[in-house]
Amino acid sequence: MWKLGDTAAKVFRHPGRFALAVIKQFRSNQGLLLAGAVAYYTLLSLVPLLILVLMALSHIFAEDRLLQMLREYLEFVVPGQSNALVEELRIFLVHREVVGSVLLVTMLFFSALAFTVLENAISVIFFHRVAIKRRHFLVSAVMPYLFILFLGLGLLIVTLVSGLLQFVGTRNITILGQSHSLSQLSVVLLYLVGVTGEALLLTAIYLVMPVGQLSLRHALVGGATATLLWEITRHVLAWYYATMSQMQLVYGSLTTSVAVLLSVEFGALVLLLGAQVIAEYERVSRAPIEASGRPLRTEGSPN
Repeated sequence: MWKLGDTAAKVFRHPGRFALAVIKQFRSNQGLLLAGAVAYYTLLSLVPLLILVLMALSHIFAEDRLLQMLREYLEFVVPGQSNALVEELRIFLVHREVVGSVLLVTMLFFSALAFTVLENAISVIFFHRVAIKRRHFLVSAVMPYLFILFLGLGLLIVTLVSGLLQFVGTRNITILGQSHSLSQLSVVLLYLVGVTGEALLLTAIYLVMPVGQLSLRHALVGGATATLLWEITRHVLAWYYATMSQMQLVYGSLTTSVAVLLSVEFGALVLLLGAQVIAEYERVSRAPIEASGRPLRTEGSPN
């Protein structure tokens, strides 16, 4: 018979206390400030990163298919704003012959910025690990580019799978003499592929970013938590942009940039909250839930 571990049992017995401890520690670690920094650099990195990945994959797939697939899965990152981003990417791809070596190096630099800032933000949350063991600077320097490589491979796999599922959606199945379209099944499967890819990406970030070896089980706890929170958040954002938002009246031509920044800000907040859940889960395995951890303090921080 399957049995919960001691830490999981402790959390399930007192979920409210655990959630309160996570929020309290996240606030002590200046989580909102960290999320703002991650969101800012992610906004700078997002378009160069997508351009690099699309330029690489356009040698394998047709551009229209790549952009269509990217439009669908960008909804998982910037709900309600994927069309505007894809159109900007389409314009760049039309004129990609102007990309020189300097621009390519610049895009590589900016596409790696978000990973570097994210690593620093997660180091604050996992300060107890950093105090014990520090990562070699060469590993930190290479890590963003390895993530870009694996992100490209992930996008390649998702493109192949989504193409297969879209083909399945054009077929019919006959049950008891009645023909039924598989289009709805295809839509559901495409959504599940997106959510699964999102959970795997978040788990990979939590597995690699913190200093020291993090257990897969703990990374999965953070990945599942962040995925659930982000699915709720992005559906609320999509509903808000579609029904209640007055951004166009306030920001005019800057509406898309503000909306993307807002979405990325919430995404960074959820990502760091997931990391805080893992850090608190580790602490709970050694101490009572009610005990508070030690947040990162600088020389100017109040006692």
